[in-house]
Amino acid sequence: MENIAHLDESRDPLIIAENWIKDGRDVAVATVVETWGSAPRPVGSHLVIDAEGNFHGSVSGGCVEGAVIAEAADVIETGKPRMLEFGVADETAWRVGLSCGGRIRVYVERLG
Repeated sequence: MENIAHLDESRDPLIIAENWIKDGRDVAVATVVETWGSAPRPVGSHLVIDAEGNFHGSVSGGCVEGAVIAEAADVIETGKPRMLEFGVADETAWRVGLSCGGRIRVYVERLG
């Protein structure tokens, strides 16, 4: 039997993003698209961000999310999606909080 986590509508990042768009907010979504080794969040995890810096969900935790939120602000402004990669091989790995030995790739795109 699979253990599938179910999020109710009040906590699902994609439903929250849809509601934010209906409210007239500019929104980006960050999605974990690939992981190697030990990664804090699985492929398919989402973080939604609005132009004011509000966010909901998780793609990693720690400083990685701060870096993703900062990149999302630019994606919202320009409309140009970005592929971000974080990992211990990167000299910034410890600074952004991926000391777990893994790497993650996160795709950030504007919605709406």
